[in-house]
Amino acid sequence: MPGTVTVLRTCPVRVGGQLDESQAYFHRLFWTFPPCIEDGNSNILPVAFALVEGENAESWSFFLSHLRQHVTPQPAANFALTFKGKDARRLLVNAAYAKTEVEFNYWFDILRSENPAMCDWANRIDYSLWTQYCDEEHRFGHMTTNISECVNSILKGVRNLLVCSLVKATYGRLAELFVRKGREAQAQLGTGQQFSQYLAKCIEANLKTARCFTVTVYDRDNSEYTVAETTPTGSFSLGSYRVSLGSQICDCGYFQALHFPCPHALACCSNSRVTWQPYVHQVY
Repeated sequence: MPGTVTVLRTCPVRVGGQLDESQAYFHRLFWTFPPCIEDGNSNILPVAFALVEGENAESWSFFLSHLRQHVTPQPAANFALTFKGKDARRLLVNAAYAKTEVEFNYWFDILRSENPAMCDWANRIDYSLWTQYCDEEHRFGHMTTNISECVNSILKGVRNLLVCSLVKATYGRLAELFVRKGREAQAQLGTGQQFSQYLAKCIEANLKTARCFTVTVYDRDNSEYTVAETTPTGSFSLGSYRVSLGSQICDCGYFQALHFPCPHALACCSNSRVTWQPYVHQVY
């Protein structure tokens, strides 16, 4: 498969104290398939694999260094190991998932009042790496999750195979998965669907919510509006939102974070009798 990455590490063979350069022992292997990193339908997929001698510092360093190099350049840190307690984790998660700076500051101020050391820890990491409102439009609403045990259960039947057979098994199972997803996509295109099922469901829900809004045109030439909520739509609401269809920005933060129209943007499209499809990112 074009774009597949494999990194093999071997150990030298010594015979009678002399190095035998004609032979080598298998030591470690890292591999990843490009389609695992390029999914746009809100799916969870294994993105990389490694075969090592066991769980130790050296083998984890081998895997994580290549994961960072070939899959993502983001560094990692674990808040749960530093600070215990579900309340602390909940506050940090709420801040991380916030779509706007106003909402982020709301949760982060509570976190600071609980324990300033928590905020000091979080502030050591660049906001673009862990907050949605400041993600530089790269995250598309996704946050990291630990699915290693789930993947391990899927591969349980092949973990004792020879190295080549194990690698082929991961390729075969993922190839089967992507063939099935490809057929599903072709079937959707055949029925006239332009976007993924995930997006279609989100747009449908947003359209229902958009019916409850009052839209005022602020600048027709630049497609800028003010949208007032006439009924409650969530636990965190500003009541009135500024929307720019041209810049694909809304005060709620969802338009720019998820890269498809939020309910307020859809209300503006309806008010101006323009279609919403051009405001959806091509990843969907």
